[in-house]
Amino acid sequence: MWPSSPASQSRIVSGLPSLAPPPTAANAGQRAGGPVDVGFLGRGNGWVTIGLGNNPAQRQNLEPAGANFGHLLRFLPNGNYEYAEDVAGFEALANPDGGAIDSNPYGLLVAPSRRIVADAGANAINEVAANGSITNLAVFPNRLVQNPFAPPGVMVPMQAVPTTVTTGPDGALYVGQLTGFPFPVGAARVYRVPANGGTPTIYASGFTNIIDIAFGADGSLYVLEIFANGMLSGNPAGALIRVAADGTKTTIASAGLTIPGGLAISDNGALYVTNFATSPGGGQVLRINP
Repeated sequence: MWPSSPASQSRIVSGLPSLAPPPTAANAGQRAGGPVDVGFLGRGNGWVTIGLGNNPAQRQNLEPAGANFGHLLRFLPNGNYEYAEDVAGFEALANPDGGAIDSNPYGLLVAPSRRIVADAGANAINEVAANGSITNLAVFPNRLVQNPFAPPGVMVPMQAVPTTVTTGPDGALYVGQLTGFPFPVGAARVYRVPANGGTPTIYASGFTNIIDIAFGADGSLYVLEIFANGMLSGNPAGALIRVAADGTKTTIASAGLTIPGGLAISDNGALYVTNFATSPGGGQVLRINP
């Protein structure tokens, strides 16, 4: 299942903004934030989401590099890069879901003439057009769930927290959700959104803390769970699940997946998963042959 020897690697872009609390015995850098997802258009243009996880107004309290949180970044093969659209700034102006102003540009889909960003803080997916204009395509509402620290029947609103967006075989957009507190097992869903935006509909459900999704050549949807047992469980095990076109679910991998963070599928069908996503210096890229 896993490669027998590591591949060579080299840095493409460096010097990007990141932020982490001071290290302690309980937290040795696991809560760092910064560059999140990457996408490519052709062989030359690369794009990166720079996360934020806060009200964009808080950027003024950071050092100068902090002004670049919440942006899209464009980079070239020679290592040059530039900060592009202010996705977090759009949340501050438009606030599509009408809730607290909070932006965390996370999942990224790069397509000709547009980039689609899953803003985990804003509970929305937004389109960045080729001319730099930003429009909202869909919002994902809160849902009421059982409060695990209260008696049965006491409910609490759970935010959607969309973390990943991809294009399906039908050309529509598919969005996976992490879910917010209390991160209940089995509550995460994959939504379908019309290609040009509209009301989300449920495509698949019964997942836990989705961090990434991708479609295979056969039309199967692969769903990566960062915490298969829920973020409050204390169990770092993740899972990779295949959803066939008829809806049948099969767990492709679980043993060896520890807080996985991203998923990609190669032309030959091999699956690549980032592992130990919150472990400074301990990250891995795994190859899984389904």
